[in-house]
Amino acid sequence: MTAPRLEIDLNKIYHNARTLVDRLADRGISVTGVTKATLGSPEIASALIRAGVTALGDSRIENIEAMRRAHVPASMTLIRSPMISQAERVVTHADVSLNTELDVISRLSFAAKEARRTHGVVLMVELGDLREGIMPGDLENTVRETLRFPNIVLRGIGTNLACRSGVSPDAKNMAELSALADSIDATFGSTLSIVSGGNSGNLTWALSGEDTGRINDLRLGEAILLGRETLHRQPIDGLHTDAITLIAEVVESKAKPSLPWGEIAQTAFGEQPPSIDRGLISQTILAIGQQDTDPCGLHARPGITILGASSDHLIVDSGGGCLCMGAEMTFQLNYSALVRAMTSPFVAKVVNRLIPV
Repeated sequence: MTAPRLEIDLNKIYHNARTLVDRLADRGISVTGVTKATLGSPEIASALIRAGVTALGDSRIENIEAMRRAHVPASMTLIRSPMISQAERVVTHADVSLNTELDVISRLSFAAKEARRTHGVVLMVELGDLREGIMPGDLENTVRETLRFPNIVLRGIGTNLACRSGVSPDAKNMAELSALADSIDATFGSTLSIVSGGNSGNLTWALSGEDTGRINDLRLGEAILLGRETLHRQPIDGLHTDAITLIAEVVESKAKPSLPWGEIAQTAFGEQPPSIDRGLISQTILAIGQQDTDPCGLHARPGITILGASSDHLIVDSGGGCLCMGAEMTFQLNYSALVRAMTSPFVAKVVNRLIPV
């Protein structure tokens, strides 16, 4: 079989998504299944839909277009602020987009009017993580202006935490988002249909028993795909953490010293070379590298130690004797390693069939 490759177990992804959909439904929260780490895979998107997500979210319009071409039957949300240069594509293929800039919403309005469509907008609010978001004091005016645009429907408000700065979603910032939703409804005489509290980092709060207030949507990707919460990367009880695995092939295996010799400078990626002398080791090279994944995000089986990587080589201590050429080694991935492996055209993607349920 082709290597390197990602082996994707749709049944485990379905189980993870179904479990989270059910648990959050008990808290009055629906799930937007995020497909950005999978390049908008129609197979994975279909598994999420069958598991009960209410919509699909992706940060790239190209991935949404791919799912549309595959006739994936779901509401699609663009979860990164749209680029003005892609406004026509956004209103054509995405039902909703997350927005913070009036100039962008204005361009979406024009494009939607030209296409004789309406486009839904969720306004993102800054609550401390310092990624995208309207400052809370500016939200009322932004809502007022948004409501004036033709062919634009204000669907709700949302926020993003635990991403750029690692700010944890908690009772305080989620209550603030709920209060902002109440204020908008009271001021403008409307009811926001979406109050999106955030991403997989919100699960600890959402399932803690705290009052969820107006929060009725979470955008979940990593928790479904990798079975882990994203504040401390701990496994979520009852979920599979091995739904996606990376397999790489051995191209060299020799006994070698653990320390380099000669005049030492920086490595190809500006890193410092190893400095601890471990004596003679069983050094194995696999045909995958920095160009294909994040080596720091790979987790090998016990007895294997990842030593480093160049563009096309992953170097490990295989722990006991040389391996045969063509042998394969399996790794679990964190989110960084998964995203890069999914993006690499040199990593095959092998998806199993979803068993009917």
